[in-house]
Amino acid sequence: MTASSSPSPEPADPTARRAARLAAVQAVYQMELTGNPADDTIGEFLDHRFATPSEIPAGPPDRDFFADIVRGVTRFQVEIDRALARSLAANWKLERIDSIARAVLRCAGYELIARADVPGKVVIDEYLYVAHAFLNADETGFVNAVLDRMARRKRAREFGEDPPSGELPF
Repeated sequence: MTASSSPSPEPADPTARRAARLAAVQAVYQMELTGNPADDTIGEFLDHRFATPSEIPAGPPDRDFFADIVRGVTRFQVEIDRALARSLAANWKLERIDSIARAVLRCAGYELIARADVPGKVVIDEYLYVAHAFLNADETGFVNAVLDRMARRKRAREFGEDPPSGELPF
């Protein structure tokens, strides 16, 4: 796996990235329900949903960032799911998690694993914002706990910690 580490030449628009994350969670959720491939789903969002401002209430999304997240979740899903499983309590299975919460966790997991240009704390904060759009307070707290555990494993150095045994340092 190669982590994306080169930020775009211009500073990223945080509002457009937030909208892209919100849309990416919707797209990943849709892909899980329909079984449609990433590129078809991305095309649908770019051609139809992004053309209707009310479809993405957070504002115009960063289209490239959106597509990167959706493709990245698909490309790294096995690794993302393994990292999520290691971040769950012992008696929890990934399949047991609500599908929209799973989509939030997978999108955030992709950024934690493969987007070194986005700080771990930003990933957590942004996906908590997204989670609030879809989930109740208890579910959002659950997402927060899982993302915190995952970030501390995948981005340990950002939190002033040594990577746990078996984790590759970023």
